[in-house]
Amino acid sequence: MNASTRKRVSAVSDAAMAPPSAESPVSELLGELHQLIKQTQEERSRSEHNLVNIQKTHERMQTENKISPYYRTKLRGLYTTAKADAEAECNILRKALDKIAEIKALLDERRIAAKIAGLYNEVEPPRKTMRRGVLMTLLQQCAMTLPLWIGKPGDKPPPLCGAIPASSDYVAKPGDKVAARVKAVDGDEQWILAEVVSYSHATNKYEVDDIDEEGKDRRHTLSRRRIIPLPQWKANPETDPEALFQKDQLVLALYPQTTCFYRALIHGPPQRPQDDYSVLFEDTSYADGYSPPLNVAQRYVVACKEPKKK
Repeated sequence: MNASTRKRVSAVSDAAMAPPSAESPVSELLGELHQLIKQTQEERSRSEHNLVNIQKTHERMQTENKISPYYRTKLRGLYTTAKADAEAECNILRKALDKIAEIKALLDERRIAAKIAGLYNEVEPPRKTMRRGVLMTLLQQCAMTLPLWIGKPGDKPPPLCGAIPASSDYVAKPGDKVAARVKAVDGDEQWILAEVVSYSHATNKYEVDDIDEEGKDRRHTLSRRRIIPLPQWKANPETDPEALFQKDQLVLALYPQTTCFYRALIHGPPQRPQDDYSVLFEDTSYADGYSPPLNVAQRYVVACKEPKKK
């Protein structure tokens, strides 16, 4: 199991609000995930012998300083086997990632249901607000564990991969994180990081909670035009650079150590899958109107719906 998969498995475990019972769907899915991870390791161990043979064959060829018909035929067979082994391991990993997505969806459903039930329960005391430092750490972990989209040969990145927006008829699900445009206490409007609670097809409006605080006064009812779904996959700069915002594009980016999105220009896109964007936030306190470059994760950079200021 690679590091990326381990992080996602850990994120699933941490997301549970309470340990599920042995009969729960989450427990069953976790058991299936465990078996898939074991299969991945078994597949990798099985293919290791063939990879060693490839390395040894190349070493013998270098020693003899020639490529004979025998070595050519042998390498062709070894590489064919290695390709089949890699495809088998890849298929198991894809199943494991699909299983993780199922688990996270179920956990989100349970958490949102508990939140809605608690909202109208006058007997229970109000939930304590999460400490700022804890919230910031969770947001960083959420960005780090955002899955990397890896398509099959010829596949194009889907909507909500990197900079690719959602389709026009897309409806964000309960538990999804979004950028939401709300009215601040002073009457001004701002873009905040929020979590979807529900969506009404009758009114075409979302109910969302400000991620920064929980409580009745932090819930907002907003039209679809005031909601921007966040990416659900990272885009790989090495294979799908077209799915990333490019230099000088105008975006909304989550300002570091806050839960608010502000207008910014892309200073530089990620160079590797684990890299962040480098962005320049609009800031009138600087002579050129922009802050020095700051790093923001792919998870928290979306297209700006507002026109660029003159």
